[in-house]
Amino acid sequence: MAVAAAVVLGGGGLIYLGLDGNGGAGGGSVLPGSLSIGGPAASPSPTGPSPEELAEAQRAKRAKQLDAALKRLAATSPEFSVAVRDARTGQTYAFRGDEHYDTASIVKTQILACMLLKDQDAGREPSSAEMALAKPMIRLSDNNATTALFQRLGGRTAVGRCNKRLGLTDTVVNSSWGLTRTTAADQITLLSELVDPKGPLDAGSRKTAFTLMNTVDETQDWGVPAVAAPGETCTVKNGWDTRSADGGLWAVNTIGRITSDDDEIDVSVAVLSHNNASMESGIALVEKVAELTRRYLKY
Repeated sequence: MAVAAAVVLGGGGLIYLGLDGNGGAGGGSVLPGSLSIGGPAASPSPTGPSPEELAEAQRAKRAKQLDAALKRLAATSPEFSVAVRDARTGQTYAFRGDEHYDTASIVKTQILACMLLKDQDAGREPSSAEMALAKPMIRLSDNNATTALFQRLGGRTAVGRCNKRLGLTDTVVNSSWGLTRTTAADQITLLSELVDPKGPLDAGSRKTAFTLMNTVDETQDWGVPAVAAPGETCTVKNGWDTRSADGGLWAVNTIGRITSDDDEIDVSVAVLSHNNASMESGIALVEKVAELTRRYLKY
């Protein structure tokens, strides 16, 4: 299986590390304006590498170790992708980050953001009727509430327009909202927009999104929260689905954010997967992937 990883290191440079179908080094590419490991060497310093250079080298080493660990897991598991963003540094890691997967219920976070933006445009707070749908949609993953809110917003066309404002360039909305197609990289963008003061959502909207995703029902409390340390705060939205078109196999996804009171941790994680034999095995897979990112990236 051909896989690829992308890493953003200090200074915002994005390095793509390609892997061929046999697991060997592939034709990695460097995006314009990015930092290339193979580029011109910096002028030697009589005192050796700077602390920033040493830290950057260590980050690159950890990313390569995580690549290898995820590649080993991918060889024996259903297909998955993952993206991670550290908001404190802006550094982002992705493994198969541009591969498309069905959203299942993680699209409900996207629908929530679009509802909040629509209310902002109207110069008002979310109505009680909207919140009566949004609360069960996020906290209980209620499908009927989601369908009602999706239609209230204007369906596929309206949510598609909203996606552009959210920066979701690789997400294609489906009239059957659970069959919307997305990437782990786009989901990290969405999670970032939910908390970015410079993004399209105002403070009140960001607070509403945080409150709902931080208070999901205990039956929904899996995925990203499973890798949080005691005392850390999580937001989460999970998604799962099985359908005959996939031979009865399961798509299982998790997106969320982990923060700490001392501001030492502020990390968003998105793990997408499909072709799982069961929902339970899919949950185990996405939690394993999330755990590996924390172990190797040391956030």
